[in-house]
Amino acid sequence: MGNDNFNSSISVQISANEAIEKISNVPQWWGVTFTGSSEKQNDTFTVKMTGDSFFNFTVTELVPGKRVVWLVTDCHMPWYSDKKEWAGTRLIFDLHEHDGVTEVKFTHEGLTPAVECYKDCEPGWTHWIQTSLFSYLTNGKGVFRPPTK
Repeated sequence: MGNDNFNSSISVQISANEAIEKISNVPQWWGVTFTGSSEKQNDTFTVKMTGDSFFNFTVTELVPGKRVVWLVTDCHMPWYSDKKEWAGTRLIFDLHEHDGVTEVKFTHEGLTPAVECYKDCEPGWTHWIQTSLFSYLTNGKGVFRPPTK
């Protein structure tokens, strides 16, 4: 899929295991309606934003203290011409802990400047990773904002 996938990184003073546990607590930092479970490999969950939009995920990889991967198995993004644009894309959290600081590298594999939602998803993900997830990992409270659409 090339190297132009959306990427964002943060560093926090918590263990990588604690970071993965908190990343898996999706509604605390993503500010969405959440059903299902995202704590173990093969768990499935659904995220709903506004109207009839939804995103179905499967936890396809979970390596304690190292990596979490969520596959978008289905979605409906009514505000774009390709309503399934995220289907088949992966949300990847790679973690590296060193001297009590964990770097979280987030990649949305398949979210590139070539896709329609990039113009909205890029600032959205920047907020959710750099501001909300960072805040949740450091002080226990995400910073929510209205959906882009």
